[in-house]
Amino acid sequence: MTQVIELVEHARASGHMLPDAVGRALAASKVVDASPDPYAPGRWLLRAGSKVGSVAIGMPGSGAPVSVRITPKVPIERLFFLLGYSLDPQGNWRDGQVDVGEQHDLLPALAHAVERQIDRSLRQGLLQGYRTTEESALVVRGRIREADQIRRRLGAALPVEVAYDEFTTDIAENQLLRGAVERLLRLPEVPRQVRHRLLHQRARLADVTPLVAGQPLPAWQPSRLNARYRPALHLSRAVLEGTSPEHMPGGLRINGFLFDMNRLFEDFVTVALRESLRGTDLTGALQDPHHLDEADAIRMRPDFVVYRPGGTPVAVADAKYKAEKRAGYPDSDLYQMLAYCTALGLPEGHLVYAKGNAPHAAHQVRHAGITLHQHALDLNQDPAGLLADLAVLSRQMCADLPV
Repeated sequence: MTQVIELVEHARASGHMLPDAVGRALAASKVVDASPDPYAPGRWLLRAGSKVGSVAIGMPGSGAPVSVRITPKVPIERLFFLLGYSLDPQGNWRDGQVDVGEQHDLLPALAHAVERQIDRSLRQGLLQGYRTTEESALVVRGRIREADQIRRRLGAALPVEVAYDEFTTDIAENQLLRGAVERLLRLPEVPRQVRHRLLHQRARLADVTPLVAGQPLPAWQPSRLNARYRPALHLSRAVLEGTSPEHMPGGLRINGFLFDMNRLFEDFVTVALRESLRGTDLTGALQDPHHLDEADAIRMRPDFVVYRPGGTPVAVADAKYKAEKRAGYPDSDLYQMLAYCTALGLPEGHLVYAKGNAPHAAHQVRHAGITLHQHALDLNQDPAGLLADLAVLSRQMCADLPV
């Protein structure tokens, strides 16, 4: 029988009896903070950080695996809104929540949501498009690749090295959908009824080339033709890019799916701030590279920088999902923002946190003429409230924005 360990992100450490190999695997994988309890042999202290989801740890032939489930503090529906909006802010994420059915845990909810979106995408049939194919053939089709023909065939007439555009369902969009289905089918804890529907979707995509592990994901471009695919494509890409440690030394195997709430919060805040600039002459740059010193030796990368036409910086912001100390915001964030403001020549900087134990704060730096703001964003609000709060923050950051 599988041993199930339930944790909550950023909660206090709890003790659990685990085989030493499993405890060491958890510690090495960085899924959670894991350390042996010095007062109880065989007991491990586990504390979840910002990664949420579930993983199963086991050794082939060594009995039942250990399942670790990490629950996010925000509601599942809100997490999917943050994810969907950051991937596609022009989509319908704010109007209709992602369908998670009756699932209350993250991984089953993710599997259900992805399967439902893929099903909606394929109701009108598989999308087709042109794909360039290069092959050796006995008849000429398309154009002859003369350089390859000379190099490979040494004057022989057949076979012919040709290239042609083929109208097919084996295109990037369908490959991503199949890749997500295959990935979810390998994960533990996907409910039986959802797994059955995923197998049905895999059968519909049977003629599509499977993705190769370790290879870059195929690229696609939004268009009128693939509009019905877009929600499924964004969720599928999230599945394929999600954190998933799968192999560990010593024969142990870790399989599962994890979201990093730090990255998710950062992506949502910066994308929403960039969207708030629409209709103005200001532009927003995400993960904008700069240097602190004149010799360009000290690199820094603010999460979000606003520019006027011509490239003059107007404002800078950094998103921080979790304050590190219970008494309030960590001082290290202020030092980091002070460096950003100094290098960019800005009088103000803005730190955006997920609402926790500290209210809004503003600090005037001595002898610098710089004010550092710390804002708290309440993730328990509905999507409209979240976006409204970030719009207000944009107006505070940029005087050029209309009220």
